[in-house]
Amino acid sequence: MSFWEYVGSRHAQLLTDTFQHASAVFQCMVIATVLGVVIAVATYRSEWAGALATTTTATILTIPSLAMIGLLIPVVGLGVAPTVVALTLYGLLPVVRNAIVGLRGVDPALVDAAKGIGMSRTARLFRVELPLAWPPILTGIRVATQMLMGIAAIAAFASGPGLGNEIFRGIASLGSANALNQVLSGTLGIVVLALLFDAAYVLIGRLTIPRGIRA
Repeated sequence: MSFWEYVGSRHAQLLTDTFQHASAVFQCMVIATVLGVVIAVATYRSEWAGALATTTTATILTIPSLAMIGLLIPVVGLGVAPTVVALTLYGLLPVVRNAIVGLRGVDPALVDAAKGIGMSRTARLFRVELPLAWPPILTGIRVATQMLMGIAAIAAFASGPGLGNEIFRGIASLGSANALNQVLSGTLGIVVLALLFDAAYVLIGRLTIPRGIRA
């Protein structure tokens, strides 16, 4: 059976796995983005606190994904839970680091001007600092998403959702007629999803970042 014949015969399952893969990465990136920005807001004003946040999230990223999921299985069980926890933790570093850099890069004169017209600390954060820090934050989100696309495939080790199941089934049946087709279909699916997500982020950047800031 050729690759395209295999895809045609398994298109329903492949579409289901693709949707689950995209959904898992998207939801985990939302959680990681919220947590990462909160951590950055809490630490960017202090050199040691910012360094601690960056170092801690970087240390998490050094843990091999297979080991991370294996360590999570006794704690949260199999399935979706270890996938969500692992992907969220892995997605933190690019967001935290870029958010801290972005917030520290805001022109102090602009913050002082906002303070001078009576803006509260919260208003300055949400109306001045975070909007100006958005470009590097979005870059961090893009980088993290590309990482998680590949890491999410390992979730199949813990019965997680996504295209990793197709890859693992192919690896487990190496030598059979469709083993290579299974691995290839899962791999190409992840590559296509990564490209689509990145294109979506480019569009979001064009819609949300003023032209002057992009320049």
